[in-house]
Amino acid sequence: MSAGELRIGIVGAGQVARKRHLPGFKELPGVRVVGVCNLRRESAGRVAREFNIPKIYGNWEHLIEDDEIDAVVIGAWPYLHCPVTLAALDAGKHVLTEARMAMNAREAGRMYDHANELPNLTAMVVPSPYGLTGDAFMRSLIEAGYLGTLREVHVRGLSSDLADPETPLGWRQMTKYSGFNMLNLGILYETVLRWVAPANRVFAFAWKHIGKRVDSETGEFAKTGTPDSVQVLTTHTDGSSGVYRLSGVVLHDLGMSIGLYGSEGTLIYDLTHDVIRGARRGEPSLEPLRIPSKLRGGWQVEADFVAAIRGEKPVTLTDFATGVRYMQFTEAVARSSRHQSPVALPLKEFSNPSL
Repeated sequence: MSAGELRIGIVGAGQVARKRHLPGFKELPGVRVVGVCNLRRESAGRVAREFNIPKIYGNWEHLIEDDEIDAVVIGAWPYLHCPVTLAALDAGKHVLTEARMAMNAREAGRMYDHANELPNLTAMVVPSPYGLTGDAFMRSLIEAGYLGTLREVHVRGLSSDLADPETPLGWRQMTKYSGFNMLNLGILYETVLRWVAPANRVFAFAWKHIGKRVDSETGEFAKTGTPDSVQVLTTHTDGSSGVYRLSGVVLHDLGMSIGLYGSEGTLIYDLTHDVIRGARRGEPSLEPLRIPSKLRGGWQVEADFVAAIRGEKPVTLTDFATGVRYMQFTEAVARSSRHQSPVALPLKEFSNPSL
């Protein structure tokens, strides 16, 4: 780093980078975004002008090769996460990659292994934004025995984002860009992992209710690559079980939540409204639980990344090990749905995105 200044390059300045990362880095002393590369140079130019970024690159390889960049933020779609991460680490640069971590579990494993070979470099995945406000409070309740022994986990993620058949095919529904990622499955499982033991077995059913949509790139009808409805049954290493209900094609009863049901109590985190409700054995109904101010969290991704680079604290939300876990979970769900049989975790073998 030049005179203590951390110089950052952005590969793929999409919506999250513009709304979160670039303003977040701007607030940090001794940090400067010095370069940007987008799929289209004119798009990179607009971002550079808006955020006063001095350099524009025609391709991400040139950004990686620039000795005046210390850290790389990968905001591109998942198909680029693995190659850009590996190249950045090889070039001696710290890496913050957008979620989902990779296209599939094999890629995530390669990223994890390579990062472990270079412990002097920080490798971090942008965490799920859901539940950050009440994360520490949920942990404190669980550690204090609020739930007792966890019995069941109920995860709900229902939206109408894909309910209209005329909604164009976006990149998230294109396997060539997103791999095994589907709906909010990975992001919700990552959130669950903050409070629940990992899954050791899944049985899944995934479906495409709308099998064709207009491809926004070509203007022609194309097959939908990823499911718009996913149902998953899970068992976990602590003996609890779970159920995931995800859909992008429902018109009512929308929202996201995680319910934890134990022998002594229940906690329901409404992720849509950032509200936690709970009740102990013998109490008549669930009531809102106020999050204490000292335990209230929030988005601090950029500050956490910089703090890890400077050696001030380790990466916790989200390290590459956690990314590998949710990528294996997503791949196991896809495999179980395809073959209609249970799949054990962690995976012992890996597939290509096409299964």
